[in-house]
Amino acid sequence: MTEAPRRVLAVDDNRVNRIALSRLLGRLGLSVTLAENGQQALEHLKDRPFDLLLLDIVMPEMDGYEVLRRLKQDRQLRDIPVIVISAIDDMKSVVKCIEMGAEDYLPKPFDPVLLRARIDASLEKKRLRDQEQEYLSQLQIEREKAEKLLLNILPRPVAERLKAGQTVIADHFSDVTVLFADIVNFTRLSTNMSPTKLVVMLNEVFSAFDACTLRFGLEKIKTVGDEYMVVGGLPIARGDHAEAIAQMALCMQERYKEVRLESGEPLQFRIGINSGPVVAGVIGASKFQYDLWGDTVNVASRMASQGLVDQIQVTESTYKLLKHRFRFEKRGVISVKGRGEMTTYLLREPVVVGASEERAAVTEIARSG
Repeated sequence: MTEAPRRVLAVDDNRVNRIALSRLLGRLGLSVTLAENGQQALEHLKDRPFDLLLLDIVMPEMDGYEVLRRLKQDRQLRDIPVIVISAIDDMKSVVKCIEMGAEDYLPKPFDPVLLRARIDASLEKKRLRDQEQEYLSQLQIEREKAEKLLLNILPRPVAERLKAGQTVIADHFSDVTVLFADIVNFTRLSTNMSPTKLVVMLNEVFSAFDACTLRFGLEKIKTVGDEYMVVGGLPIARGDHAEAIAQMALCMQERYKEVRLESGEPLQFRIGINSGPVVAGVIGASKFQYDLWGDTVNVASRMASQGLVDQIQVTESTYKLLKHRFRFEKRGVISVKGRGEMTTYLLREPVVVGASEERAAVTEIARSG
């Protein structure tokens, strides 16, 4: 593929000089645009891109100093190299132009061989600068892709700590609420569906859950098979972690009920919630994973696996945090694997209360500690 000729703008108020520059630049295989004053030059510069500017100093309306000043103040134009060609053979003028950002300064009448060498050098610098900018731009794009990928895996505060060089990330959180959700009869469903349709279905449902997670400002931890795990109250602590998770669970119920299987039957889930302390951290050296550990997590998982179809089962610890904000139905005592007997509740809906009831609820919460 033939490379397009480099574009040069030559500015001189003398017609003879413009013709001489045009012929010289044409012989060099350059695309030439001529301007007879500074204002015209700026109009050309804003109208199309140029690789080099040959600039006279003494011109009517606007002199070369002003053109150079405006050029270097413009973010879009300041990287265009400038060679000043002037009849002012004075060191002060040379210094002034170089200080203002000109690449070079040649006196008139110019030596064609010397000018050609200076043009070649300036265009090469411009080519290398453009190449560098393209590389930096591509590097920034790749950094943004890596940043986005990292934030898909890790919470932002955790990702920032990892990028800062922290090698071991492990934190204790005393008050969080953990939610697990899993599909009822997933093994049977996966056997009767093609792999593609199964993945499409899971992606549709879990993407809807992701929208709920984002809506309530929660942290998705992971999906494992048909299981979805989300937590409220970390990596940044929040006082309404249990309430946000309860709203999340109700949002999930609304979303997955919209999904129908090929047979026409609705998709069914069990959702379990528990509140308490956890340990959270990053594991893995090449494939990072942010995960949670502790009894709170294990019990939350049991609330889902031992829950009822299309119900949201919560522990007594979560119930106590939410009983004044949501309506519950007491399920009673169940035997939880690894924990023995536990009293659990089924989350129904938010409580709508008046001002007096709100004050009474707040007072009772304060009394209960």
